[in-house]
Amino acid sequence: MLKILANRTFRHLFLAQVIALVGSGLATVALGLLAFDIAGPDAGAVLGTALAIKMIAYVGVAPVAAAFAERLPRRAMLVRLDLFRAAIALFLPFVTQVWQVYVLIFLLQSASAAFTPTFQATIPDVLPDEKDYTRALSLSRLAYDLENVASPMLAAALLGLVSFHALFGGTVLGFLCSAALVVSVALPSPQASERRGIYDRTTSGIRIYLATPRLRGLLALNLATAAAGAMVIVNTVVIVQGGFGLSQRATALALAAFGGGSMLAALILPPLLDKIPDRGAMLTGAALLAGGLFIGVLIPNFGLLLALWFALGLGYSLTQTPSGRLLRRSSAPEDRPALFAAQFALSHACWLIAYLAAGWLGARAGLPPTFAALGLLAGAATLAAMRLWPAHDPDEIAHRHDGLDESSPHVAGAERVGDGYRHAHPFVIDSRHPKWPRSA
Repeated sequence: MLKILANRTFRHLFLAQVIALVGSGLATVALGLLAFDIAGPDAGAVLGTALAIKMIAYVGVAPVAAAFAERLPRRAMLVRLDLFRAAIALFLPFVTQVWQVYVLIFLLQSASAAFTPTFQATIPDVLPDEKDYTRALSLSRLAYDLENVASPMLAAALLGLVSFHALFGGTVLGFLCSAALVVSVALPSPQASERRGIYDRTTSGIRIYLATPRLRGLLALNLATAAAGAMVIVNTVVIVQGGFGLSQRATALALAAFGGGSMLAALILPPLLDKIPDRGAMLTGAALLAGGLFIGVLIPNFGLLLALWFALGLGYSLTQTPSGRLLRRSSAPEDRPALFAAQFALSHACWLIAYLAAGWLGARAGLPPTFAALGLLAGAATLAAMRLWPAHDPDEIAHRHDGLDESSPHVAGAERVGDGYRHAHPFVIDSRHPKWPRSA
């Protein structure tokens, strides 16, 4: 897996991702302490609202940002967004009012909503070989999981030496280092072959996404992963400390078990996906998530909870990690930023629904009904994915064009059929192919 780090461009981008993630993780810890410093007993409400603002920014800003990304050099855009995030983080230590937290969080997460899909869409162009790209996805998944462990540990070590306000300095440094690494390499910036209006550019990713059967299946799988992930993130502390009466250390250990399962799946996925289709791996992971949530209804003790959380981590990574391969298969290079932005927005909309369900049901109905409800949601989403994403899903699809002039390069060598032309090639939704062939 580490062989792909020999590619200088990818190596610098991966290091930029890791350093920026650590910086973001420090900001997450510091933000919780800042909220308590400002709001005291109401800190939970402040953080809950900040999380909702984050999701709203992700869902609303990503498609719009992708529309502008199409006309900007990717490297310049990524560097400017890193610098903007660093500037916003500089203001966080000086916040004294709750509303100021909300404004800065919206600006920071809006920049992330523009940065992340553009960054993700660049990797397939840097690593065009599918095996290399698969290994890059696994490394990226490992980076996210390691960040969940490393950032709190680093924050704890730093808090023994400095106040929590200084953690925001680590965030600024992380974004500045990320910008320096991005600017040190040349990045491909495929351009659309024809000019499009702002509305068309804003909605193109969503239209491609919803018109592609495998991506409609991916949307359902996003809901399954969000259902399980939200249960873990929102209710682990409630189960461990409220239900079992254990310590904060036990809560951290439970979250580490989930992260450990996710990391193991990320490590085994590259050789696994060389042998089995993405669909089989992702549906297996989603079924594991749904089954695990139902098992959670009857979880009797902390030891079994650790095993369950580890299994949910496995299912989460099995379902989530290959999604980039599907997006890569389903778009032309110039449309990838828009499509990755659509995935970013739609997946976070699923997370917003799941967060609300996990939080409100857990507080009002109790944990067993919450496990059952989210298990039903994940199970229904898995069944929907099986139906929406056909088992026979080739890249090359025979299809017919009506209305194209015979001089068009696109139908060169195609078979004449009545008033149209029939041919086969790797099929993606674009201006010439606005609908998926029915025969497929």
